[in-house]
Amino acid sequence: MTAQGSGGAASSAGIAGVLHNSVLDVIGRRITAGELTAGQVLTLDKIQQQFAISRTVARETMRLLESLGLATSRRRVGIIVQPKSSWQVFDPRVIWWRLSGPDRDAQMRTLTELRIAVEPMAAAAAARGASAAERARAVELAKGMRELGEAGELKQFLELDIAFHALLLTAGGNEMFAALTDVIAVVLEGRTTLGLMPHRPEAKALDLHETVAHAVADGRSADAENAMRELLGEVREAMRPSP
Repeated sequence: MTAQGSGGAASSAGIAGVLHNSVLDVIGRRITAGELTAGQVLTLDKIQQQFAISRTVARETMRLLESLGLATSRRRVGIIVQPKSSWQVFDPRVIWWRLSGPDRDAQMRTLTELRIAVEPMAAAAAARGASAAERARAVELAKGMRELGEAGELKQFLELDIAFHALLLTAGGNEMFAALTDVIAVVLEGRTTLGLMPHRPEAKALDLHETVAHAVADGRSADAENAMRELLGEVREAMRPSP
């Protein structure tokens, strides 16, 4: 897993920087989209020729594909595409490629299920262990989200949304929760960038963010957990296909 908790999530601009267009980006998208299937063989020569890059860049691309579990190299064979079971599925780049491709709905579903499993407990832990400054910050962020959400300022709303969820993941002192900070950030980035968010966030979602924030601020761990679970339940319902 590449995500590391650091007291604050990567900003929207930071995530975009990681997910820049490159040779790695193109090949990664093709593998996660199924255009390049497990067992298919690539070669350094083909990568060099197709993208007009040096052998050094081609080797670095191969190395990164291996580090993400998308491919493995074998002497006298080439670069072999690996099945999904080998992918580093918590890496923000892999998540982004899947969200950008035909696997989007399935990826969003599994990520939402992960959030439902983790974030309510993280909110409860934050209510128990957050510092006074972190408690005040949670309320401040939720208030700012309401103002920006009601104004339809989605870009600025996204930045506060990422910061809010990062705060809850890190404030409880659980390093496992904190390690998911970048994962949650790229999910939130994807929902906005890929047009999965309404122009204005639902009033109930804004209410629930404030409910979570005040429960954390007041040290009410059960209320923080329940409100976060309800908030993520709303997210899951919003993603269900219409009958």
